Amino acid sequence: MEKSIFITATNTDVGKTYACEKFINFYAKKGLKVGYFKPIETGVTELPLDGSKMLNLVKKLNPSFDVSIKDIVPYQFELPAAPFVAKKDKKIDLDFLLEKKQELEKKCDILIIEGAGGLMVPLEKEFFIIDLIKLFKAKAKLITPSKLGCINDTLLSLKALEDKDIEFDWYINLFLDKDSFEEVSLPFYKEYFKELKYLHEL
Repeated sequence: MEKSIFITATNTDVGKTYACEKFINFYAKKGLKVGYFKPIETGVTELPLDGSKMLNLVKKLNPSFDVSIKDIVPYQFELPAAPFVAKKDKKIDLDFLLEKKQELEKKCDILIIEGAGGLMVPLEKEFFIIDLIKLFKAKAKLITPSKLGCINDTLLSLKALEDKDIEFDWYINLFLDKDSFEEVSLPFYKEYFKELKYLHEL
C-alpha cells in the first residue's frame, strides 16, 4: 500500500480539503494511523485555515501525530495566489519539503498530502504541483468538478498525469451544477470511461 496519497484537483475551489477529510476518515476507519501534510498554503492571514482544520481532525484520529501547524504547513503565504507569485522573493526549498514529508510519514501509516490549486500551478518558474507529486513519489487522487466545463478540465488533467507517468485515481466531486450534471456531463463520462468514482461515496 502507498505510504503517501497526494490530493490534487483540476483547479482551485474544486474540493481538495473536503477530499482530504473524506480520505482521512476513510483510511482511519480501516484502522490505519493517518497523517496530513500541506506543503504550501496561500491566502493565510493568521493561521492556515485548511491546514488547521485537517490537523485538528488528524490529531483526534491519530494522537501519535504530535506535530505543529508549522510542521504540516511549512510554507504559509498571505497573498491568495499561485505559490510562485505568493512567495514573492522567498525560495521554496524542495529538499526541505521532501525531508519534511519523510519525517511526517514516520508518524503515520498513510500520509494525506494536499496540493495547492491544480496540477499546473507553479511553485517555481519551471516547477509545478505535478512535479511535486512526482518528486514525492506519491499516488495521486485527482478531484474533478461536476460543473459545466468539467469534461475538458478532467481530460486535460488526466493526460497531464499520464504524460508524467504518475499513478492516479480520480473522483468526481458532485457539488457545483449538481442538478444538471446528469444531463450535461455524465453522458460523455459514461460513454468514455469504464468506471466512475464519486467523492461522496467514499
